[in-house]
Amino acid sequence: MIHVGQGVTLRTPLAQSCGSGQTGEHPRQFQKKYPREKTECEKTGFAAATLAACSGDAPTTSTETEVAAPPVETVEAGSTESKYLNEPLVSEIFTADPSVHVWDDGRIYVYPSHDYDAGIPEDDLGSQYAMRDYIVLSMDEVGGEVTIHDVALDVDDVAWAAQQMWAPDAAHKDGKYYLYFPAKDADGVFHIGAAVSASPTGPFTAEPEPIEGSYSMDPTVYEDTDGEYYMYFGGIWGGQLQRWATGKYNADPNLNTDLVNDDPLTSDDEAGQPDDVALMPKIAKMGEDMVSFAEAPKDVMILDEHGDPIKAKDHDRRFFEAAWMNKIGDTYYLSYSTGDTHLIVYATGDNPYGPFTYQGVINQPVEGWTNHHSIFEHNGKYYLAYHDVQLSGKSHLRNVKIAELTLNEDGTFDPVDPMPGE
Repeated sequence: MIHVGQGVTLRTPLAQSCGSGQTGEHPRQFQKKYPREKTECEKTGFAAATLAACSGDAPTTSTETEVAAPPVETVEAGSTESKYLNEPLVSEIFTADPSVHVWDDGRIYVYPSHDYDAGIPEDDLGSQYAMRDYIVLSMDEVGGEVTIHDVALDVDDVAWAAQQMWAPDAAHKDGKYYLYFPAKDADGVFHIGAAVSASPTGPFTAEPEPIEGSYSMDPTVYEDTDGEYYMYFGGIWGGQLQRWATGKYNADPNLNTDLVNDDPLTSDDEAGQPDDVALMPKIAKMGEDMVSFAEAPKDVMILDEHGDPIKAKDHDRRFFEAAWMNKIGDTYYLSYSTGDTHLIVYATGDNPYGPFTYQGVINQPVEGWTNHHSIFEHNGKYYLAYHDVQLSGKSHLRNVKIAELTLNEDGTFDPVDPMPGE
């Protein structure tokens, strides 16, 4: 059973109305997905359960009710029941980029992106990801009843934001909850905003301006064991991190991606091979007010096994987006997405600033182009929250899933295969 705000009009669960919508493509081939024709389901305005996904209408807030929905289930590798390791957490709305937290009440809260179809063709800069609001999910335990809460924050309620409310995160301090989110301003430049609420599910009240000194996307705020808070952020290509290499925004159209760093003609290496250091995620300690930086952002260095910075050409290990931080024992775990190679990987260090040494893969490629995750502990177990496109078959209409993680005695994680039946 799922609890859901009545403002989210529910007529037919997506999983029943649209089917799987599979295309036969698989990201393991590391091939770019090109724009596809809309399905008949989308053309005819399937299930207003997607919050009028095809029309772009946003929901209104209201009270909560209950609707039936499939629980999160797992299947053994090789099972004929499904090729997927897990089923979507919810099927009434499209969700992605899950940031999961377990607050003081012991309940699990998921802060995802809220996908909908704005009819924008796909491109490498993510124009098709036209999200405009945030909706929080919560549950008492993994596999339990899920509540889809009413809208927590809408782009119309953010004075400085114009579009593309991408992957958010949240933090809790002194009885207040903080929602952190990226959005583009009227000039099309990403910044990171903050919003405050007395409730973990909102509604949140946005600060009138973005966080001073912030840029790019994918904020995640980590509370260290000493009570300090740090924001990690950044994402290349559509996330614009490559445009801030000098500390100022560069609008040069040749900087749409970081691939210029792979070009031997731009390299300083005498042998003519690309040797540029990859762009790194950023870190800044949060101010006491939790809506400002206490310092200028710094690079978070990710090193290879030889202690050298990961190179831009190393697409299987270089940072692309989706930084996330955990501390297990005395070890800090920085995990992130490699983007165009569709992996979630991790590196370890001994302090929040790094450097971090690459360790391996946590999540193999999912169905769909993007992957974005978080790692959380609940009742003595570690879990990986991630997304794929099982419900829609379209890279911009995603669904959040949760898988159990295995933490080995040596501190390594076993990689998760999200499609063991493939």
